[in-house]
Amino acid sequence: MATATPGQVALRRADDGGLVVVVSGRWRVVDGAFPEADVAAAIAARPPAQVVFDASALDGWDSGLVAFAADVEAAAHARGVPVDPSGLPAGVRRLLDLAAAAPVRAPAPAPHHAAIPERLGQAAIDRGRRWRDAVAFVGEVAAALGRLVTGRARARVHDVLVEIQQAGADAVPIVSLICFVVGLILAFVATVQLRAFGAELYIADLVGIAIVREMGAIMTAIVLAGRTGAAYAAQLGSMRLSEELDALRVIGVSPVDRLVLPRLIALTLLLPVLCLYGDLLGVLGGAVVGIGLADVPAPIYARQSLAAFDLGDLIGGLVKASVYGLLVAAAGCFEGLRAGRTAAAVGRAATAAVVDGIVLVIVACGLFAVIFYIRGW
Repeated sequence: MATATPGQVALRRADDGGLVVVVSGRWRVVDGAFPEADVAAAIAARPPAQVVFDASALDGWDSGLVAFAADVEAAAHARGVPVDPSGLPAGVRRLLDLAAAAPVRAPAPAPHHAAIPERLGQAAIDRGRRWRDAVAFVGEVAAALGRLVTGRARARVHDVLVEIQQAGADAVPIVSLICFVVGLILAFVATVQLRAFGAELYIADLVGIAIVREMGAIMTAIVLAGRTGAAYAAQLGSMRLSEELDALRVIGVSPVDRLVLPRLIALTLLLPVLCLYGDLLGVLGGAVVGIGLADVPAPIYARQSLAAFDLGDLIGGLVKASVYGLLVAAAGCFEGLRAGRTAAAVGRAATAAVVDGIVLVIVACGLFAVIFYIRGW
């Protein structure tokens, strides 16, 4: 069986002034490029009355012939020369018609590299818009709290209980681990430093005060910022993406009343409870090091821990935890409500909620430290 000849092109001038493009052999993409440039040059050198195809000697074809014919048509049309594709196979003509009917996409714009002043200006505009949205969110939450106090808010107790269960019971393992390990670390650092002075007994004081006053509330809040704050942002962002928030507004229900208030109340009430539990685990972690490594007798360590802080220290830590819970929930809800309407935007909102929550907790901790120092607490 003879092997088919690779695709070839021959040009012939017709008596009526037309240019006949004779294609013969087997036209396959794998056989290499085809000389459409030669045809375009012949058309440009001596524009014919029309361009006609002759495929009577064609042995086979694929998309290579279609691309060749399309390039020839484009070169002819650029010179205002009509093209008669009737000599091509029916399949090639149908593909050429489809290509001609398809809309031509505009080329993608070149990437715009903004100058430094432009980037600074855009950053300032974005930051101003963000602050405006934050102020509006605080106002909406304040108005919703007012409606809640007067009994006009559409927040349900069931929703609050569900949020407490999801954010509380499910967070107990990670809170236990973090607070216990933090107590271990504080006690170990204290042991290394106090052993030089023979004052290992005061490990209990250092760990107890640090955990109850500051670290218990901070670590619990940071854990919930990474776990629950991000979840709030993802949930509300997904609802915004699926237009559920718009549906609530259409039926006359405020998303802040129905979705934000239960989350704010839940974390505000829940975080002090988790903080109290974390305080206990942190003190126990310190006791493991103090008793096991520093050889402080267990009864003495327990008595020294109880004497290190009073009820005021414990209440102060719980008040801080309550404020931290409010800030974490507010950050998550704020980022979720202003998330963009794409899946990527929901992910960015969850990340921003974690960052915002941690930053707010640290700033609030600093403010509490200043206030407590001024008040002498």
